Amino acid sequence: MPETSPSLSAAIRAVMLTPDPQAKVMGTRALVRAFRAGHLAFTFETAMPDMPARPEQPVLLPPNAMPKRGRGGSERGRLALIHALCHIEFVAIDLALDAAGRFGAERGQGFVADWLSVAADEAMHYALLARRLRTLGSHYGALPAHDGLWDAARETAHDVAARLAVVPMVLEARGLDVTPQTIERFLAVGDATTARILQRIVDDEVRHVRFGTSHFAKICEERGKQAPQFWKELVTQHFRGSVKPPFNDSARRSAGLSCEMMAALA
Repeated sequence: MPETSPSLSAAIRAVMLTPDPQAKVMGTRALVRAFRAGHLAFTFETAMPDMPARPEQPVLLPPNAMPKRGRGGSERGRLALIHALCHIEFVAIDLALDAAGRFGAERGQGFVADWLSVAADEAMHYALLARRLRTLGSHYGALPAHDGLWDAARETAHDVAARLAVVPMVLEARGLDVTPQTIERFLAVGDATTARILQRIVDDEVRHVRFGTSHFAKICEERGKQAPQFWKELVTQHFRGSVKPPFNDSARRSAGLSCEMMAALA
């Protein structure tokens, strides 16, 4: 009998349930290579976990229990900021994997290809920041991190439109707004290396947000919805924070968030 290819959904779940950060990075890269090479059966019989596995460190705290980290001017503040960004990228790996595994059967090959490519990017971003922490004498897990990032996935697990509206189109889009100022902060203290890493991240995130807006537009067309109003409805229902200016208008436009979209939301 011919051997059957491993299931894509089972492979995604296995990476999501890998707690060690370096092993998760390597597993993500291997998963994406296998998918692109056609070595995984495009099947979705395996459910995604409600919560990905997490390493013992960092200690995860509620957002309101996190210690203040300052604005990045001191060495301690810089390390805390890099650590926080590293944690965001680590969780973003699982956010992208979950989107591919949870909604892939419904949305098809192109959707899965896009979100697995995002997962590979997030794994690379995490690895760059984790290496930077080690160069500066620290490591990922040395400080606590907040446990609120997965709430968006839990809140939108029932609907792909809600997932796209909140994760790429709000959370990642917020990175487009704030990262340029963060880059300037690192440059101001002479840390050009971290600034270059963050520039790479924000450049990639324009593409990630564009994936979100383009797939959201397709869903709106299928459901007979007006994208600006539907986005506002979903964000109001499923996002606990607020979306408010200042916005990085040029980056948001490049990512497909038009002035009409932003006016509806803001």
